[in-house]
Amino acid sequence: MERNTRVSVFESDKPSEIQLIKSKLEDAEITNAVENNYLTFTTTPTATTLKVMVDLKDEKKAFDIIDAYLQQNQNQ
Repeated sequence: MERNTRVSVFESDKPSEIQLIKSKLEDAEITNAVENNYLTFTTTPTATTLKVMVDLKDEKKAFDIIDAYLQQNQNQ
């Protein structure tokens, strides 16, 4: 079975923002997963960065969706 390469398309330390991006990608039928990495270089060892991962084949489509979301929210 061929394994798909996953790439990170969005990072945030806000779970609510991650959830919003996840649902936008799911609406576009893009399979995604969330990974969390501890930030070891910060003063707070509990700080985590959440990453939304998608299959490499969906990367461009995912970035288009995320860019549209970010532009929409920049103007608010």
